[in-house]
Formats: sequence, structure tokens, C-alpha cells
Amino acid sequence: MRVDIWSDISCPWCFIGKARFKKALAAFPHREHVEVVHRSFELDPHLTETRSTTAPAHAKKYGLNPAQARAAEENLGRLARREGLGYLVDFRDHGNTFDLHRLLHLAATRGLEEELLALFYEGNFASERSIYDPEHQVELAVRAGLDEVEVRAVLADKLAYAKKVRRDEAEAAQLGVTGVPFFLVDGKYGVAGAQSTEAFAEVLDRAWADGRPHLVIVGADDQAGCDADGACDVPPPRTADRGTAPAA
Repeated sequence: MRVDIWSDISCPWCFIGKARFKKALAAFPHREHVEVVHRSFELDPHLTETRSTTAPAHAKKYGLNPAQARAAEENLGRLARREGLGYLVDFRDHGNTFDLHRLLHLAATRGLEEELLALFYEGNFASERSIYDPEHQVELAVRAGLDEVEVRAVLADKLAYAKKVRRDEAEAAQLGVTGVPFFLVDGKYGVAGAQSTEAFAEVLDRAWADGRPHLVIVGADDQAGCDADGACDVPPPRTADRGTAPAA
């Protein structure tokens, strides 16, 4: 069973939703049969400069007063910490995440996507150093296990893995995804937003059951066959045809 997750590093609900889904997956009895694929989604693809997302900036963006913006950010912090995540309320930059997504696609080719995604989230929400600093990106990628020379080469070449990012975004658009996080479970269950761990667990159970329908046994009381121990049913004696004398 496959789960595709569209998300963006700049999205606090993606950070929280990933943690909740991870808990649900850890408790899922068939977790070893679940493939998780992280997909790219840019919340601000046209953003050209990094900017602060402190309370005044949030207030302007969402039409809130500074006190309301501060309260909203503190609430996100509480929810994140409830999931065991670090979250700094007073500091976070917001910028174009295209390079981060390209590096995540590089990590996917090395089997290190999950490790790098976790470090990018932590770097954005729990670190006072900007995730949009290329040197910080390199350090986190190397910590995840990637080769530094390769990472720098990808950052220098804006075409590297660009098509993969755009392909993810195009598929999200085809599905009608307009916000993240968005989870596609087994290709048929779409889950929008950072739902509860219980909700994710329910969807995993339902998708697994749907993909493996209940088996109905026909003829269980009158079967003819052999069991796993090699014991076979013995057919009953054949009755002689009517009107035919038995052989001498």
C-alpha cells in the first residue's frame, strides 16, 4: 500500500500533520507493507525574497491584529509540542522552497528523503538559523547522509530535479489539491489537512481492508483436497451404474 504526501517545508500544519501520521503508521499492524512517498508543493512558488514571519508579518498577511497573530502562532507551538516537536514562536523566516524540494528529490534517490525532510522541518521551525541560508541547507543535507559535493552541485544547477518538483505540483493540481498537507492513501483516499492520529489510523485500516477483501470460503463442509500436512481426503467408493452387473 502506498501513501503519497504533498507538503511544503514552510507549512506548520505539514510539520504537525507529518508527526501525527507517523504515529498512526507506527501503530499500524501492516506498516512494513506501506510505502510513503513525499511529494513537492510550494505554497509561495513566486516568492523571490526571504521575509520574516514574526507576529507583525502574520498580522498583515492574514488581516489580524498583532495580538491575534501572536496568539495563533502560540497555539501552533502548543500543538507542535504536544506531538513532541520543537517550535520557536518568535523566529521563523519564510521564503521560496524550490531548492529545498529539489534537495529532497536528490535525497529520495539515495533513500534518505525521510531523514532530510525531518531535518528541514526542524531547521525551519525549531532553529534560529534560517532554513533559506544555502549553507544551512548543505549542512542539514550532509547530516542526513548526502554527499556535500553532490548537494552543492544540485543547488548550483537550478535545473537539477526541477522537473520532478514540477511534476509533483502538476499532479497535485490534477487532483484538485489547493492546500497542504494532503495525503493520498492507496490512490483512493484523500486526506486534507493535519488530521488527528486517530483519523489517520482509521484511513489506513480502511484502505488496507478495501485492498484485501474478505475471503468467502465455498464448500468448507464438503471439501476435497489436501491439507498443509499432506493429508488428503479419500473419495467415497463409486456406486456401480444401475443395470450393470458387477465384474467377476
